[in-house]
Amino acid sequence: MTKVFVKDDNFERALRKFKKKINENGLLQELRDREQYEKPTTERKRKKAAAKNRWRKKLDSQQLPKRMF
Repeated sequence: MTKVFVKDDNFERALRKFKKKINENGLLQELRDREQYEKPTTERKRKKAAAKNRWRKKLDSQQLPKRMF
């Protein structure tokens, strides 16, 4: 459970801190994912595609830059 304490009646600042903590924990994304049912095969396909993209991005960052001439 995420808690944020309000100091000096500064509710806006506390709300910003709360939103930041929720975003860092990934609770908001999990809530959005659970709003609609996703078939297990679709979920596996989505996760596999994300893993491929992460792998491709990692390989691209490790490559030497192409020579420009």
